[in-house]
Amino acid sequence: MLQPWLKCVVIKTEDITHSTRRFWIQIPELSQFDFEPGQFVTFDLPIHEQRNKRWRSYSIASAPDGSNIFELVIVLMEDGLGTPHLFNEVKVGTELLVRGPQGKFTMPSTLDKDLYLICTGTGIAPFRSMVHHIHNKQLAHKNIHLIFGCREFKDSLYETELKQLEKVLPGFYHHPCFSRELVVGPGQYSGYVHACYNKLIETQKGMTGEIPAAYFYLCGWKNMVDDAKQKIIEIGYDKQAIHLELYG
Repeated sequence: MLQPWLKCVVIKTEDITHSTRRFWIQIPELSQFDFEPGQFVTFDLPIHEQRNKRWRSYSIASAPDGSNIFELVIVLMEDGLGTPHLFNEVKVGTELLVRGPQGKFTMPSTLDKDLYLICTGTGIAPFRSMVHHIHNKQLAHKNIHLIFGCREFKDSLYETELKQLEKVLPGFYHHPCFSRELVVGPGQYSGYVHACYNKLIETQKGMTGEIPAAYFYLCGWKNMVDDAKQKIIEIGYDKQAIHLELYG
């Protein structure tokens, strides 16, 4: 059964980088917008005559909080139709049509293994939702490694916030990776995400003699997701341990 389209309104926006913007969305006709961390919503934007060519989906970046407000983080794709409309035409007070929540890219029912959340760019959105939900609900968990990849320091998303979360959520580690930065600061990595998670796994293996039991969640551009899936299987993990969401 298809979900209904609901009217929503943009109540706040904030540029987080030169090409990425946060959008806070409210659904006034609902008292509470219920979703699972990792899910997404779909907009029907006025960008094409054919309805199904107007639909654009974005992962929810905020954790469920019992309200009718949620956050999205969206990167501008100048050669597209959807994001130029959102960046150039949508302002505070703009009404849109939304449907959701949708998707099965959600956390395991029990966090009884290490959790590797590997992403690039705005693929961080569902993982930000997950880690804040784990903290807010004080869910029992093993180690959580959020491995975020982008090109330069100026492309970083939520870094200060997530480093602060490290201080209050035991077992949570944020690993920002910068592929085009040669000199990085404490807690940062130079290079791609693959070297980071490989090093973390090898370190754990060196301590115990075995690769750690783990779940892997991959979200971002297809090349990164495909490469990570292959490398994780080569390390020795079963493909059933890998969950993925493609962007673009």
